[in-house]
Amino acid sequence: MNMQKKDQPMNVNDPTPVRTKPWAPVFLSSEEFGEEERESLMNVLEKKRVFRFYKPDVANSEARKLERLYRERLDVEHCLVMNSGTSALVSALIAAGVGPGDEVIIPAYTYIATASAVLIARAVPVIVEVDESLTMDPKAISAAITPYTKAVIPVHMKGVPCRMDEIMEIAEEHGLVVIEDVAQANGGSYNGKPLGTFGLAGCFSFQQFKLITSGEGGMMVTNDRKLYKRASIYHDSALAFWGTEEENIDVPSFPGENYRMSEINAALGLAQSRRIDQLVTKLRQVKKTIVDGIRDLPELQLQTIPDPEGDVSYVLIFYLKDQETARSFSDQLRLEGIPNGTIFNNGIADRHLYVNWEYVLEKRGISDKDNPWQSPLYKGNVQYDKEMCPRTLDLFKRAILINLHQQLTLEDCDDAIRAIRKVARAHRDDT
Repeated sequence: MNMQKKDQPMNVNDPTPVRTKPWAPVFLSSEEFGEEERESLMNVLEKKRVFRFYKPDVANSEARKLERLYRERLDVEHCLVMNSGTSALVSALIAAGVGPGDEVIIPAYTYIATASAVLIARAVPVIVEVDESLTMDPKAISAAITPYTKAVIPVHMKGVPCRMDEIMEIAEEHGLVVIEDVAQANGGSYNGKPLGTFGLAGCFSFQQFKLITSGEGGMMVTNDRKLYKRASIYHDSALAFWGTEEENIDVPSFPGENYRMSEINAALGLAQSRRIDQLVTKLRQVKKTIVDGIRDLPELQLQTIPDPEGDVSYVLIFYLKDQETARSFSDQLRLEGIPNGTIFNNGIADRHLYVNWEYVLEKRGISDKDNPWQSPLYKGNVQYDKEMCPRTLDLFKRAILINLHQQLTLEDCDDAIRAIRKVARAHRDDT
């Protein structure tokens, strides 16, 4: 099939939509459910063993197998699967000693769970700007550091790697803990190194909207044995009772939660995780095809990707010159049969943008007696308002997001290219 040529004549006044077929499925992960997932789940049910620490054959539990897969895949010493990505973040923060009186720097664009995890650890989130990559701007980190800054959480949003070299340099200079939020970037890398392996810890999610799912689930990885042990304690307050290797803890125990992952979730995650590279390869081919077909358009500014080779590539984002143009472009692109998202139509999930983090902006803790901002240990004075990150807001007012999928064909890519070029040409002719 021939792709749309960049110089091929196009009738921009043709009312016939470029595409009339449905676009990509919503989920990346569950569209891959098949015999491998079915066999993995049935194996657990047949064993009638759904609790990972049940004594018989505990060393071969599905959760252990999942941890082993990621230890080998990421080349890390320790891996701990849990019941959610949020649990992984909370456990990593607490294991790293983050707590009352501390500040943790987070980006203005991330799921609200990143901020919530900081608050659950009883620390204070400090919100900083993103740049054209829509990941944390390293310059903004430097400007936000105070005597109370304990940690920074770079978030690899929409599968795009953060500028980890610069972030790690800043963190090392100021003695900050780095905990990577890799919830949306499983399978990604930066300069050839897997995401999640740069900082003290990396935290992943296996929720259904992610590339790999276990229904609900999460994971923390680290090369620091003490951090791993403390996170293990926090993720299971009864850990020492199970009689497994995890009970060999050489750090003092302390109260914890129940963030354990079940064998059912682990079995599903294990089957899914075996195909990460295959999925990412397909996604990168789809994104590259579309990008190559539109990169010459002067009307568009493509999202900056700090390392294109490490991009998980399940989203295409570009910017228009102003918000009015973006709104018009989005509407016309939708009429051409290509669904897309902006902040105007909630196509970019609102809980991922700081202006909608109501309880953070209003400094609401769990209760009046349990509020990190009001803790007597906190001596800082962080302030929030909806206009505090103008660069981030400007980028999102001009951004258009198109979800990609591993099942998109060359014909689908061609439709996207033709539709984008048709709308761009129409805008060009109108000016």
